[in-house]
Amino acid sequence: MKVHVHTTASNYDVRVLRDGADPTVVWEANGLAGEMHETPSNSYETGCGWPVSFTVPVESCWQPGFYLIILSMQFEGRTYEREGFFVVRRHMPAGRPAYALVLTTSTLVAYNDWGGANHYRGVDVPPHADSPAPRLSTMRPIARGLLRQPPGAPRASNPDTPGPNFIPRHPAYEWAHTHGYSRHASDAFWATYERPFVVWAEKHGYELDYLTQHDLHDDPDCLSGYSCAILVGHDEYWTAEMRDRIDDFVDQGGHVARFAGNFLWQVRLEENGTRQICYKDPGLDPMFDIDPAKTTTAWDAPFIDRPGAATMGLTGLGGVYNRFGATTPRSSGGYTVYRPNHWTLEATDLYYGDVFGGAPICVAAFELDSVDYTFRKGLPYPTGSDGAPTNLDIVAMAPAVAGEIDKWKGAVPIGAPIGEFSHVTAAMFGDAMPDRFQGEFYGAGMMATFERGKGSVFNAGTTEWVNGLIHEDPFTQKITHNVLRRFGSRNGD
Repeated sequence: MKVHVHTTASNYDVRVLRDGADPTVVWEANGLAGEMHETPSNSYETGCGWPVSFTVPVESCWQPGFYLIILSMQFEGRTYEREGFFVVRRHMPAGRPAYALVLTTSTLVAYNDWGGANHYRGVDVPPHADSPAPRLSTMRPIARGLLRQPPGAPRASNPDTPGPNFIPRHPAYEWAHTHGYSRHASDAFWATYERPFVVWAEKHGYELDYLTQHDLHDDPDCLSGYSCAILVGHDEYWTAEMRDRIDDFVDQGGHVARFAGNFLWQVRLEENGTRQICYKDPGLDPMFDIDPAKTTTAWDAPFIDRPGAATMGLTGLGGVYNRFGATTPRSSGGYTVYRPNHWTLEATDLYYGDVFGGAPICVAAFELDSVDYTFRKGLPYPTGSDGAPTNLDIVAMAPAVAGEIDKWKGAVPIGAPIGEFSHVTAAMFGDAMPDRFQGEFYGAGMMATFERGKGSVFNAGTTEWVNGLIHEDPFTQKITHNVLRRFGSRNGD
């Protein structure tokens, strides 16, 4: 494993550990000579171009898992640390466990703002516009906080229920600014999402193998031998090839356990997978005039002709926000049960109308997925107008809205202004805006299941499901066990 380092320190130490319920150091090196290197001003797009500084000798005996590379250096009596990561895969299908955790590396790339920009902000074109960068390199460090955070760091969802005439807050962003972390430290990837799930799973005896979304993109056989592919947290960005692998896996009898939310954007990979492309506004993507189906925008755009719900059962455009800033600030924060007899709720003692995972845990919060739906005799059903599977079982629901309405006339920071959602849908549909987005649009979050081909999909429909595991909510834990035990069965029982 080749590691590239730029530092002003004269020397630094390295330790490599397999992270999880029992973090274990597997390799160390001390007193390595530090070197500074020229870095392009647009390194977020081009990569850094630094030379190799040292090599980690990955041993064949190392277990499959997520490995942190932690660099430590001393400056004026203080210790500073920065980190990178790599994944050790089990390459041979023989002996693979039932479960493969697919790490959300495309969403990591999208939110990583090291070098000054990401798919959300940082590019001043025109000046002070803070525009998103459509082209991002993987050949750069990862911003502080996406891989490691101290215990108790705030999450994107708000656990506190405000009183009348409140001023919205974004605790995660405020904490990150105060403590010198990336603004997006709690928006994506390992520290906030996958790691807490891995800690919980390992403590409960689940053996996991590890893949990345980039493995899905590159290797059509990477899911071979597994019964269940697991997605956790925030898996917002996907290539068509990544979706192909998931669809093929399920069609052939595999199962997807998605404890995640915000399935939304199609992206492309270039330069041997080292550069991610996402213009979001289809009119800006050069591919739109060449091959519209490969345009980087939301999956539900009509010219892509591949609704997101066809793969995951739910879609990010059906939500999206709950308990985030001024979005549904006083909702329960949990899921309301509508199908108490569904197999996912077996032995939970949950009844129709019960709420689980509510505030301050908030399992149904931050960003949620849903589909267009209707009610019949007190039960929710998909309308199918957005490509949702006809056999989708909606088990539980929560309210969600498309963004924050600025009632404070610019005096208060807004994390997800409603105008961003309106801009996305206008760019996708133009004058042919679907009825479900017209007028006063309100979305939802859903926990749902469906069958596809020989396999099946469970979709928690929320980025914050893992918070129920962190806080040992008995209902969230039991549902998670029900899904994993059913989907981990080699014979599909």
